[in-house]
Amino acid sequence: MTTAKARAKEEAGTPEELLGLLRQMMLIRRFEEKSAEMYARGRIAGFLHLYIGQEAVGVGAEAAIEPDDYVVTHYRDHGQALARGLDPNAIMAELFGRTTGVSKGRGGSMHLFDVSKHFMGGYAIVGGHLPLSCGLALASKQLKNGRIVLCFFGDGAVNQGEFHEALNLAAVWRLPVVFLCENNLYGMGTDIRRVSAEAEVYRRACAYNIPAEQVDGMDVLAVRDVARKAVQHTRDGKGPYFVEAVTYRFRGHSMADPEFYRTKEEVQQWRTRDPIPLFERQLRDWGLMDDAGIKRLEDEAEGVVNEAERFAEESPAPDVSTLYDNVYEE
Repeated sequence: MTTAKARAKEEAGTPEELLGLLRQMMLIRRFEEKSAEMYARGRIAGFLHLYIGQEAVGVGAEAAIEPDDYVVTHYRDHGQALARGLDPNAIMAELFGRTTGVSKGRGGSMHLFDVSKHFMGGYAIVGGHLPLSCGLALASKQLKNGRIVLCFFGDGAVNQGEFHEALNLAAVWRLPVVFLCENNLYGMGTDIRRVSAEAEVYRRACAYNIPAEQVDGMDVLAVRDVARKAVQHTRDGKGPYFVEAVTYRFRGHSMADPEFYRTKEEVQQWRTRDPIPLFERQLRDWGLMDDAGIKRLEDEAEGVVNEAERFAEESPAPDVSTLYDNVYEE
């Protein structure tokens, strides 16, 4: 191994850390494939938005934060939830609408929530969760507990008023929040270039005097390293940071999406940059992975996901008598 290659390997992290990143991405991919299968079989109802293709963003970014930090995200939330360490059984049960789900079967795919992991949702209103991330960050600042907030959102949220309000407020109050835009190039079925005068989303942060940068969202180590920089800036009390991860979803906006708005050639071109095989090749090049190791991780992910399906199938649905539980009024 050349000196440059050895140095890159050493700087990337320990073998355990690197294999952990690959393990998480593989688990997310297999979980999403199984979710699509269950949706097609009628076991999952409602909307289902898959994270296939975007695994490097959630895994890389969440590798940069601490267990006590907060994560707030949008409705394409399975990947971030798994990267945060939420129980795959409980996530699948939530997709099935069962009482053993992370939200007791009340939220479904778009409303995953686990306060024990400081995973504060899954929100279905586009852009609506950005002000909530500011609220959590303000609480952390007032309590002086050292926690930061990692807020994921898609490119479709950046033309919403809440986006601008949240960035401005975070900057004025120097809140400890990292805004991470997962730019998969399409808001539902609309190319970002058709609706945004500035398609490079990170440039918008300059209007609020927030430092920002763009990163390759198909490279898990690149995402992790930029996220570490952003998190350190924020944790040091310097205020918010903005990251745009340019990525691509290999499936439609949701399972109901016929995908008439993009070509098969475009999708295939992006599939050549699939973050999982790209990272596998990097680990092979560093001598940390071989065919047997990859098969072992794939089998491990398969086993976890199959167990999650079994758990969800055998879990009970909520009883009608609990319909008004956790509903509050003044």
